[in-house]
Amino acid sequence: MHRFLYLLLAAIGLAPAVNAQPPKGDVRVMSFNIRYGTAKDGENHWDKRKEFLADTVKAFGPDLLGTQETLIFQRDFLSQKLTGYEGLGVGREDGKEKGETTALYWRKARFEKTDGGHFWLSETPNVAGSKSWDSSLPRMATWVKLKDLAKPNAKPVLFVNTHFDHIGKKARIEGAKLIRDRIGALGAGCSVVVTGDFNSGEDSEPYRTLFAARDKNESPVMDSFRAAHPKREPNEGTFTNFKAGPVKGDRIDWIGVSRDWTVTGAGIDRTEKDGRTPSDHFPVTATLSR
Repeated sequence: MHRFLYLLLAAIGLAPAVNAQPPKGDVRVMSFNIRYGTAKDGENHWDKRKEFLADTVKAFGPDLLGTQETLIFQRDFLSQKLTGYEGLGVGREDGKEKGETTALYWRKARFEKTDGGHFWLSETPNVAGSKSWDSSLPRMATWVKLKDLAKPNAKPVLFVNTHFDHIGKKARIEGAKLIRDRIGALGAGCSVVVTGDFNSGEDSEPYRTLFAARDKNESPVMDSFRAAHPKREPNEGTFTNFKAGPVKGDRIDWIGVSRDWTVTGAGIDRTEKDGRTPSDHFPVTATLSR
């Protein structure tokens, strides 16, 4: 089905349940802060937008989906709605069911999980619920290693999803260092994809820490959006506060990819219905080939 028609049908709740497969070889990635489902958001409450949100994901049809602010019942809702996907995510408070997750999902027809786990953005990253520096809350990352079933002889994919603290400036910088170091350790011999809400703009120290060269060594990942759109534009903000249309401000949601990927497309998905968006963040997307 043509993408424009699918988006139109999704907006009115008539999108088909089965997604068209992307061209063989391409990998479609989406990062989506879905806004935690117990927030007192009135007309934008989770119960009033959850179907719209699921349809927005289906319309893009990601092979890899990273979500943030995902409570356990939201994780399970998406697992139910996104047929053909497998997911992984635990609560940040205890490594089990308590608190928000950084749940991620992958299309089972394309990828097979070979390993996976979690770590916390702290000085004790293997301790569930830990926090350090000036972080206001425990923050974490979830990761999986995936075999590419479309290209069985290709390198495996390391897929990492995270959510940086919204208050702690040092915590965001140290979190970026930790993500970068863990990518280097976990991602040896892998193609890498990193998704997340980084609560930081493109001119920030966390952005430079993750993407810029360090000690004359280039970063293991590059910013897929900027690779596809070298010229910065004024309306690249990704925090919407549920308002439709392009917004000014920082692009705080990123998809980082290793340099063995070719970025064939990247975007900010501004899907809306009746002037409302499915979350208070726009999802961001990237289409990759190798």
